[in-house]
Amino acid sequence: MSARWFEALRLRLADRQIDVGEVLRTVVDGVAAAMGAERATLYLHDPSTGELVSRAAHLPEIPEIRLRRGEGIAGWVARTRRPMVVRREQPDPRWSDRIDATTGYHTQSMLCAPVLTETNLIGVIQVLNKPVGDFGEDDLERLEHMAGDLADLLDAPSLRRELASDAPMALGSDFVVGSSLLIQQVYERLSRAAASDATVLVRGETGTGKSLLARAIHDHSPRRDGPLVQVDCAALPASLIENELFGHERGAYTGAREATEGQVAAAEGGTLFLDEIGDLPLDVQGKLLRLLEERTYLRVGGSKARQASVRFVCATHTDLEQRMAEGAFRSDLYYRIRVVELEVPPLRDRGQADLDRLVDHFVFESGRRHGRTMTLSPEARSALHTWSWPGNVRELEHCIESAVLMARSPTLAADDLPLRRTVGLPRVDEPEWFVAQGGTLRDIERAYCRHVLELCNGNRTQAAQRLGIGRNTLARKLA
Repeated sequence: MSARWFEALRLRLADRQIDVGEVLRTVVDGVAAAMGAERATLYLHDPSTGELVSRAAHLPEIPEIRLRRGEGIAGWVARTRRPMVVRREQPDPRWSDRIDATTGYHTQSMLCAPVLTETNLIGVIQVLNKPVGDFGEDDLERLEHMAGDLADLLDAPSLRRELASDAPMALGSDFVVGSSLLIQQVYERLSRAAASDATVLVRGETGTGKSLLARAIHDHSPRRDGPLVQVDCAALPASLIENELFGHERGAYTGAREATEGQVAAAEGGTLFLDEIGDLPLDVQGKLLRLLEERTYLRVGGSKARQASVRFVCATHTDLEQRMAEGAFRSDLYYRIRVVELEVPPLRDRGQADLDRLVDHFVFESGRRHGRTMTLSPEARSALHTWSWPGNVRELEHCIESAVLMARSPTLAADDLPLRRTVGLPRVDEPEWFVAQGGTLRDIERAYCRHVLELCNGNRTQAAQRLGIGRNTLARKLA
């Protein structure tokens, strides 16, 4: 393949005689033929997630490959921007077997080179398996030259826009993994909200990633250089939450030997994230309303108003409208925190593609964290797809991490997944399971209460609040 060949492709693109997809397929075919390789893949770099996404490839087994930041040889090449040749018989810790395990293809040798402009990484070009002989340093040099010509081809302004059009850089996607329509809508609203100083209310079931979105809002806001301070309104007793938020003056109560600052002061110039705001006591709600409206507050035992320059992000899994109807949440505070509202969808509504991306993400991250290179069997993936995920993404993450830690084999099997052991409820594809075990309605109720208690890390007060029952009632149901 010569520079003239790439120039011919560039001219055809300029005349719009062929579409971009056809050009990229032609490039991949040409690279594989020129290198004498069985397969070639062109990965494009998604700056919003750090992932490499296969855009054109000899890949009959699956529609797409997504490599996490730094995953495998191609991920290492993208991160270091250095080319590389590897062979399976020469062990390399950067080698990943995940894709071969998914496709059934057996990679023996590989060449990878970054596709670079002077300032940006466009992607990675990769070739696999030379039927005769092995790839050598001369082959790697040839692939580097091709990658340079390819970068010139793909760096045309009109082509850059077209390449990015079907993989938009979504603000917030570096925090929340997923590309479903529901998540894209969250990204879109988040991008507009983050640029302002408006108060944001994030709503969603427990475990959906509300705190991650709060972090994304802060990190993409004008206050990104300031602190992000989180206060869990459900984790503290009612008698302590006011002190936690506002601090106290010396002598405000027995044992207050010196004045202390609260979390509002700690968040000065940044963002105060009030998690589970629906559990805030009524008397503190009034003081929070003053802070939101006037940007002033009093320490406990104090009489001097203090100024606060803070942006507010609030989150809740509770039905605030129901709480208002019950007189447990102030309507004026409700309308004050609901300036911009983000609804985080539950995992069960996000579709199989998002679930697969999250599964692959957690398998990779858990394996890297615990020093294990893991793959997922088709049976295990099927089991994950049939689970209802009442604990949402948090439950999925803990499920995968447990399996990665406890599995005897590098390939996670369905039996390695602690689904029924963790949750104690029937799978969604087995509604008759509990009945077959002789379970009664009381058994199902007890199992669900135990599940919620586990999600609350054993905190019975918080579990009772989430179940909408009293703490004593919860104790009876668990007995």
